[in-house]
Amino acid sequence: MDIKQKIEEYRAKDIHQVKLAIVDIDGLLRGKYISLEKFESMVNGLGGFCDCVFGWDIHDSLYDNAEFTGWHTAYPDALYKIDLNSERMIPGENVPFYLADFVANDGQSMHPVCPRNAFKRVLNKAEQMGFGVNLSFEYEFFLFNETPQSVREKHYQNLEPFTPGMCGYSILRNSTYGDLFNEFLNYCREFNIPIEGLHCESGPGVWEAAIKYDEALESADKAVLFKTFAKVFFQQRGLMATFMARWNLKYPGQSGHIHQSLYDLESQKPLFFNGSNKYRMSDLMKHYVAGQMKYLQPMLALTSPTINSYTRLVKGFWAPTAMTWGVENRTTALRVIPGNEKSQRIEYRVGSADANPYLAAAAVVGAGLLGIEQKLELDDALHGNAYEVQDMMPDEKQFPSNLRDSVANLKRFPLAKELLGDEFVEHFVSSRMWEVREHEKAITDWQLERYFELI
Repeated sequence: MDIKQKIEEYRAKDIHQVKLAIVDIDGLLRGKYISLEKFESMVNGLGGFCDCVFGWDIHDSLYDNAEFTGWHTAYPDALYKIDLNSERMIPGENVPFYLADFVANDGQSMHPVCPRNAFKRVLNKAEQMGFGVNLSFEYEFFLFNETPQSVREKHYQNLEPFTPGMCGYSILRNSTYGDLFNEFLNYCREFNIPIEGLHCESGPGVWEAAIKYDEALESADKAVLFKTFAKVFFQQRGLMATFMARWNLKYPGQSGHIHQSLYDLESQKPLFFNGSNKYRMSDLMKHYVAGQMKYLQPMLALTSPTINSYTRLVKGFWAPTAMTWGVENRTTALRVIPGNEKSQRIEYRVGSADANPYLAAAAVVGAGLLGIEQKLELDDALHGNAYEVQDMMPDEKQFPSNLRDSVANLKRFPLAKELLGDEFVEHFVSSRMWEVREHEKAITDWQLERYFELI
């Protein structure tokens, strides 16, 4: 980028500031506006951002169990570098937006606990193996006729969904509110997050968006931006979107499915297709799926990272509950989708909408690469209803029912540190155990209803 020319272009368009953001461990965008002069001075250098963003939770409560940062380090600035390739214009603001990467104290190496860098480590492994990675994220989210103020005033009870009733793929709903659907699609396209498909899902006020596939890092960037700016779009219109894994036990949870494929970096040829094989799966694809199967359980905390995530992973609610794979099977954890050379892919159905996209992608791609590296053999596909066979499966193939057990699995999984780095895994584990402890302090509505009068 010719920065002088870029600054001149901005000024000619009456642009006087830039917005920057980094992504924290939970996948939240944290950032600020800076002047064009400050932006110009930082482009070829480094900026500083208080590393408390890695020392607190989503409500800015400081961890008391993290070694990486805390009162004992005095919360110094962490260095960051603007990713100039991430430039896009924020619709309606006339302000350029950039993502930034944290870097280590030497100003060059990868930052040890930055989620975007954790994913880059996995992509570097793929590159060393000669592979490029394509991904596509799908998100379900519920819309409400509420505001951030009203949900608090109501204590998150008796909320009013944007539309009533259950009617997946409803033409009635998306035609009645066609202006809003089209406005949202245009907003996402203008923000360089093109949506391939948008429809009503089964549930009151729930939508599902499929973001167009792209190279892996760009795809994860789009997923992170989509989750925040979808909320921005709807809050600007007096509505509220949530990406909680499950907000009400009467309705299915909200997924964050990831579609994946590999291609050869040298020839650019897709690598998952073999028309002569069963299900058109190449041998490399079989190894990849086998790796994901083997490491589904130990990596689950990265794709289901909250207390609420585990309320979604229950039988009969369109979410998997055990380590299973099938072909065009939406009851299994992994769904192989046979197609042509370009469309042959695998869908990871375990992840929930509340996951950090960088970490979810790092977990699933990393597991697949391990499968190729180890030349793992793939068991037979499961046919029919996976929920019916789950109870007959051994414990090591069952998903944990809570975050504490899931974190314990990750902590004792040595290959996670090889993929993501020792410091990252230790910090992530500390952050999740903080989440568990915060949850265990709570007296829930269920406890009050269960015990208050009768016990």
